[in-house]
Amino acid sequence: MPTADRPHRDHHALVCGASAGIGRAVAFALASRGARLSILARRAEPLGALVPELQWAGAREVFAIAADLADEQGVIDAAEAVLAQGGPVHILINNSGGPAGGPLLSVSSAAFMAVFRQHVISAQLLSQRFVPGMAAAGFGRIVNIVSTSVYEPIPGLGLSNTVRAAMGGWSKSLSRELPPGVTINNVLPGFTDTERLVGLAAARAAAQGIGVEEVRRGWLAEVPEGRLIEPEETAETVAFLCSAAAGAIRGVSLAVDGGRSRGI
Repeated sequence: MPTADRPHRDHHALVCGASAGIGRAVAFALASRGARLSILARRAEPLGALVPELQWAGAREVFAIAADLADEQGVIDAAEAVLAQGGPVHILINNSGGPAGGPLLSVSSAAFMAVFRQHVISAQLLSQRFVPGMAAAGFGRIVNIVSTSVYEPIPGLGLSNTVRAAMGGWSKSLSRELPPGVTINNVLPGFTDTERLVGLAAARAAAQGIGVEEVRRGWLAEVPEGRLIEPEETAETVAFLCSAAAGAIRGVSLAVDGGRSRGI
């Protein structure tokens, strides 16, 4: 039975993009709360190494599944493998790496379609497969790791801005259709201390002919908190949205960005 310190003991969670960054931190947050975990990412090796760590952190069981979220059939096959190994999914964390930066007018239609499949279509396919089980259990949580660009487009990340806004519209629409007890929400990370941010800083520095530290200083000047956000901070927000206490929160986009977003 669930306890106060292990509230997800009876729940099976699928964490996409679990091998690094925010996805990895979310997997540990849910493990510490006693969930059975399915972890998914493209690379099998880092997932396999993560399994014993998550078990040590408190996960009841851990199943590792390698799949590319940009491959529609691969996503369908992964969903079936998740169900076969771990049973019905009660918590779905949609999370995937962000697209490369650059001028929007230089992006090909093929790149648009690949990124749309990776984010929106994969989330749609997984939700279609798992929501019936959530409804049957009377409990379900879908949390999408998106970006503050849902509200405020980020310069130089036009492709990412586009697909993030699409995710925001998709999830808000779905929030009106889900049955009682099943919720969907978005978490919007700001400048977070991950490999993704390191890569973006290097690309921005090269494009502008400045140093990486100058790029980082410019970013932090926009953050009232004055620092990068830790992945674990975002993961704790996700864990709250997955809790029973968050049952009345549905269809919101919550920024975890140190106050960087300017909108109300």
